[in-house]
Amino acid sequence: MKIAVDAMGGDYAPAEIVKGIELARDAYPDLEFLLYGQEEQVKPLLQDSTRIELISAPEVIAMEDEPVRAVRRKKQSSIVLAATAVREGQADAFFSAGNTGAVLAAGLLIVGRIKGIDRPGLTTTLPVLRKPDQSSFVMLDVGANADTKPFNVVQYAIMGQYYAQSVMHVSNPRVGLLNNGTEADKGDKAHRAIHDALSAMDEINFVGNVESRELLNGAADVVVTDGFTGNATLKAIEGTALSMLKLIKGEIMSGGLGGKLGAGLLKPVFKNVQSAMDYSQYGGAVLLGLKAPVVKTHGSTKAPTVKNTIGQIRELLASKSADQLVTYFAEHGDQMAALKESLK
Repeated sequence: MKIAVDAMGGDYAPAEIVKGIELARDAYPDLEFLLYGQEEQVKPLLQDSTRIELISAPEVIAMEDEPVRAVRRKKQSSIVLAATAVREGQADAFFSAGNTGAVLAAGLLIVGRIKGIDRPGLTTTLPVLRKPDQSSFVMLDVGANADTKPFNVVQYAIMGQYYAQSVMHVSNPRVGLLNNGTEADKGDKAHRAIHDALSAMDEINFVGNVESRELLNGAADVVVTDGFTGNATLKAIEGTALSMLKLIKGEIMSGGLGGKLGAGLLKPVFKNVQSAMDYSQYGGAVLLGLKAPVVKTHGSTKAPTVKNTIGQIRELLASKSADQLVTYFAEHGDQMAALKESLK
């Protein structure tokens, strides 16, 4: 298995990306890497080039660049060259911590979507708290498409189910629709139509609507929504977790000696809470619906998260989840066409 890596993307690139790739190389003997970046910056960082091929990419797509324009104009950028390697069969997957829009554009325009899938969905794994039989759940779309049609969300449910089965090893994943109430008639016209369509699909273990306050309690194994709502929900979860940790720390620091002594005793507890809320341990966000895995991590990613994400990509490749989706949508073309027509 060979993974094409954008070495120049992210707040701490290329140093943390290179360090993380070397950690992953040491952890997974069956992986090889094509590392795309500016040679004068990346080469001095490589401690050991075993199973890592450095390929010169003189251009960089910056975080502030307009994504589609940058992908079309910067043909020698690390993002474009890495995605092209996947399209041409030189690599099996593409990984980046760079400009999210550019990674999504490169995935869609260069790697290409699976025939039958209208819009790929960006998928992330989030933690489930205090539920012994479930440690995480998958949510999509979390930002690939701001304008989403009901048919797209139904397809997200199919893609999310396959992902949960093949990568998370959930045999019969429960699929829920993010909504403003659990009753079947909740939400706007689009959400009611999505609910009815998923309820009628025998191949989907649809458990109905789920509310955002129940997400981290394990209401479903797969939660589907439109990209705008999914992205806003993800950022709300992130922001709440960070704010709560800052609030607790502030109260401790202002509580005098007694507060600090108590905090010292509770330090293992705080560490466990922080670890439970750290969804980077599960890897990056996967753009499901493409012909090969395209995975994006947070811009502030450091080496350990890079390693975790490579492990996630390895699981994606080993499970052949993209091939499973190709087969499903090829076999259900007529059903998808009829469903799309009914949801117009």
